[in-house]
Amino acid sequence: MLIKIPDILDSTQLTAVRSVLQQCNFTDGKLSAGSNAQKHKTNQELTASEDQLDALNSVVLTQLVRHPTYLYAALPAKISLPIYARYLTGMSYGYHIDDPIMGGPTARYRSDISISVFLSNPDDYEGGELCIETEFGTEQIKLPAGHAVLYPSSSRHAVNPVTAGERLVAIAWLQSMVRDPQQRQILFQLHQAREQLGSLSTDDARQNIEDSYTNLVRMWAEV
Repeated sequence: MLIKIPDILDSTQLTAVRSVLQQCNFTDGKLSAGSNAQKHKTNQELTASEDQLDALNSVVLTQLVRHPTYLYAALPAKISLPIYARYLTGMSYGYHIDDPIMGGPTARYRSDISISVFLSNPDDYEGGELCIETEFGTEQIKLPAGHAVLYPSSSRHAVNPVTAGERLVAIAWLQSMVRDPQQRQILFQLHQAREQLGSLSTDDARQNIEDSYTNLVRMWAEV
């Protein structure tokens, strides 16, 4: 399931994030990649002080984890701190699948969902589309700044070469309470149905939907 979430960050928050990023250094992204990913990865990743990272995460991560669509689509159990990546002209990331287990020795988590929060506007750079292989074909994604996309970490995905400008993105991974992506999709669709019905449904119909959603979460969730 691929979910696009608009307006994670507003213009004021984006300005604050970019201001911090302009004060930070970036290093070769291969340094954080596994042996297989190193063959495909050509980008830069943020190296910053603890204060700078706190300033960034207090905006980006805070706004992401409180967004209702994120909460109901991902059903998060654990989430990583974001990596802030930069793609300059000629940089790209070839097709790959994210590592199944991430985190340090004392903070392991399973990567069920990958998240990209776009920090550059589409007209700030050329190329640089996020390409995600789905059951319906490859989808190329280039969202407005402040928007995000969630997709299964098991999906093959890539970043097309940037041919001009600068592409900035925050990337995170999470372990969901519901491991199976099809089950997560069913739950999210059921959640959307109960929101859409609202006061239009009868009390009995509404309660049946609420009960079904609650008991499916109980059946499938791992905490």
